[in-house]
Amino acid sequence: MKKLILMLVFALSANAGAQSVIPDDIALIQELYGKSKLEVVKEYLQLSEPQASAFQEVYDKYEMERKELGKKKIQILDEYAKNYAILSESKAIELTEANLKNNLDLEKLLSKTNSKMVKAIGGINAAKFVQLELYLQVTIRAEIQDSIPFIGELDKTKTK
Repeated sequence: MKKLILMLVFALSANAGAQSVIPDDIALIQELYGKSKLEVVKEYLQLSEPQASAFQEVYDKYEMERKELGKKKIQILDEYAKNYAILSESKAIELTEANLKNNLDLEKLLSKTNSKMVKAIGGINAAKFVQLELYLQVTIRAEIQDSIPFIGELDKTKTK
């Protein structure tokens, strides 16, 4: 399972640091992450019927909304990459606020989905889903953060 997660992280982070992300790249990332992620989640939860069907319905709705937020996140990262060398005060504020809002929207979505998961598959399985989802999100965020420069980092290398 860890190998699959690392492949997901690599696929997402390889494109996140790019100077420009075209819509086809976004579709590819979302498709790869969604399909591969579903396999990981199903393997981890190991639900039997009727829970598996109830889970699938809630999960599909969650993934649809999560993918939209993922596209917005990629747009924010793309905008950062395009403006990194000439980052103004106002652009830094705009991108920071957009990123924080995106993170908050994702947390709200996960919270809303957890309530639905509890009803569909019970508290323990819902907790397992949330735990795995948070693990994947944190891992991906860490990989993305490692692949993009800190503000001012390039300026420091120019003066050396």
